[in-house]
Amino acid sequence: MLRTSRTIRSSLLATVAVAAALTLSACGGATTATGPGAGSTPAASSAAFNPADVAFARMMIPHHEQAVTMSDDLLAKHGADPRVVDLATQIKAAQEPEIDQLTAWLTAWGADAGGMSDMDHGTDGMMSDADMMTLGNASGADADRVFLELMIGHHEGAIAMAQTEVDDGENADAQALAKAIVASQTDEVAAMTDLLAAL
Repeated sequence: MLRTSRTIRSSLLATVAVAAALTLSACGGATTATGPGAGSTPAASSAAFNPADVAFARMMIPHHEQAVTMSDDLLAKHGADPRVVDLATQIKAAQEPEIDQLTAWLTAWGADAGGMSDMDHGTDGMMSDADMMTLGNASGADADRVFLELMIGHHEGAIAMAQTEVDDGENADAQALAKAIVASQTDEVAAMTDLLAAL
């Protein structure tokens, strides 16, 4: 009788453990990030996070959105250097899915998205309205040069923000994305610097 009771109890505990695991799995959900260095990245709703993770997501979303706008501006121009076009296309393709991922994390964490008012335009590489107007009005080789110069500064701001997340964040998935941003955008800064010198 004692053995039967223990067997039932063991089975019950095992069932509860499996049910708990399935519940956590269902609550966690998953999305796939397609940015540089990203694989299948959990939505992180049940993972630990801290204020640095929230700040990273809140600031990187408008930062990425501006980079996509800058890329769209360059891609809409006629006669842009094909190498600059390829770079703008690459930046847009990498950062749009990352915006979706960052937004999903904020939703999972119960945090609002913040916005441009959270940005410090002196240190985060964000472009001013005047910068964006200069890019919008530029054409030909001048547009290539302006895009590269502005995007280098923009990337350097993103690298600094991502490194802060690597240093201070808690959420493993957010830190993994931050490390990917540091690596990919450092490479892109080097490529843009070389391209700028070659124009």
